[in-house]
Amino acid sequence: MELKMPNSTIKSRGWLQGDMSLWMILIVLCVISVIEVYSASSNMTYATGKYWGPMVEHTTYVIFGVVFAWLVHLTPCKFFKLVSTLGIVISIGLLIYALAVGGKINGAGRWISIAGRTIQPSEIAKISTIGFMAFIMASMRDKSGYISSAGIKLAAIVTFIICGLIASENFSTAGLLFVVILAMLFFGRAKTKVILWIVIPILLSGGALFYSAKTVSKETVVNLAENVSALHRLPTWVNRLQKDNSMPEDPNEYDVASNQQVAHAQIAIATSNIVGKGPGKSIERDYLPAAHSDFIYAIIIEEMGIEGAIFVVLLYIFLLYRTWRIANKCATRFPAYLAMGLATMLVTQALINMGVAVGMLPVTGQPLPLISKGGTSTIITCVYIGMIISVSRSAKKIESENEQMLVAPITPEGE
Repeated sequence: MELKMPNSTIKSRGWLQGDMSLWMILIVLCVISVIEVYSASSNMTYATGKYWGPMVEHTTYVIFGVVFAWLVHLTPCKFFKLVSTLGIVISIGLLIYALAVGGKINGAGRWISIAGRTIQPSEIAKISTIGFMAFIMASMRDKSGYISSAGIKLAAIVTFIICGLIASENFSTAGLLFVVILAMLFFGRAKTKVILWIVIPILLSGGALFYSAKTVSKETVVNLAENVSALHRLPTWVNRLQKDNSMPEDPNEYDVASNQQVAHAQIAIATSNIVGKGPGKSIERDYLPAAHSDFIYAIIIEEMGIEGAIFVVLLYIFLLYRTWRIANKCATRFPAYLAMGLATMLVTQALINMGVAVGMLPVTGQPLPLISKGGTSTIITCVYIGMIISVSRSAKKIESENEQMLVAPITPEGE
């Protein structure tokens, strides 16, 4: 004889559901973003003549982003499979369109205009690719439980197409997406030899290209850029690698004009005096060209000090930790792989941005997720977290049902 407790679903928490820690991280990052973008937008304010213009625009995107996150977190996780598959097709079309007729900002054709608004197709491509890869890794398995060879081939084809279309205009984003897909293969239990067959050639090729970029002459680079349209950004990439950012013994010998972004970012960090100058009191924001986007972390350090910088790092690390905990509670593979892929993208991008701001990495165009000023990137990043919270809802529901389904066999000895 068995005694079964009645089955019941997890109770709704009202209008806000899922993992509360992720909601807190989202809100705190958005608050930091509004404060720091307001402080770092002095150049934009001066250029446009509108004191509140940049601030209102960014705050509007943040609000829309949070609304989208809320809508997405209520969406059942299974629908992300279909949306990601459609998103891959749409992304390829948008990326091709951007290459053909997209507008150029800072020499890169990364933007297209829809209904009077500029969007980055690469942002849509990133989230769609992660979702599609999670679908492939979850559904295409062999008898041993590993990702099947057919799944690996399909993943490789999609990765090659998406990263190839992104790379000519935004090499750092293509590289970032590729690294995240490799991490997902690791999470998804791809065979070790498969990962090695991918990683070793990439490392060897990357090392050869890095050495070539360090030693190639400027004349060769210019000729390649002029004769091969896909390499028109080659001078920018090579210049970033060849540029010497080391500090001379005599500070007066440092060429600030040719290292403007790096120089003023390091000045901002050095003048923070550990404790920071206080919110809104940055000086270098007036001299740092990308203070509101690519180098906003340097402004955070200048204003909030080392403790503020560490706090921001810990927010991203805690986001990854909470997502890992959620993934471990998932009853099926797809939501677990999806959540870990999205969190890995966010945290890796954040670490790259921070590495650039403090001078540890070459300059790239990666914004600080949820903090840097942006339109498409801000909304899409909020959607990332909304999807992870959606996964947490299903994981919590399964965990609750498992706890309530108590089966207690009654034996003769127990009566």
